[in-house]
Amino acid sequence: MTDVARATRPTGTGGGRLLVAVYGVLALAATARGLYQVTTKLDEAPLAYLLSLLAGIVYVVATIALARDLRRLAWATVGFELLGVLVVGTLSVVDVGDFPDETVWSQFGAGYGYVPLVLPFVGLWWLWRTGRAPDSPSSTGAATVG
Repeated sequence: MTDVARATRPTGTGGGRLLVAVYGVLALAATARGLYQVTTKLDEAPLAYLLSLLAGIVYVVATIALARDLRRLAWATVGFELLGVLVVGTLSVVDVGDFPDETVWSQFGAGYGYVPLVLPFVGLWWLWRTGRAPDSPSSTGAATVG
């Protein structure tokens, strides 16, 4: 076993199971909402509805990446999610005209109890935390007797 393999813990185990579950629920909700909006009323607010569908797809990929410990993909999707919620959240507050209807990320996820705003920070923290070596005598600098 390499040092890198020993230095990380799987992202979908322990407390990560709850994180994966929350991502899964949000993935289902956002994807269903986005699909409904795009297939039934795309002409009313195309940007908002396409962004909702994009958010749903991002949550699906993030859920799979976290559940299967696909770290690079998880970092990319959760990072993209954070960027999306910050950009869309800001634009939806500053320029309401571009968002005549809400997206998952509108007003920083207000329609979803601000979970879309908090979740990427928790996800990034979890990826960072599980990617660090567990505390051990050799990782804390203590001398080993040999």
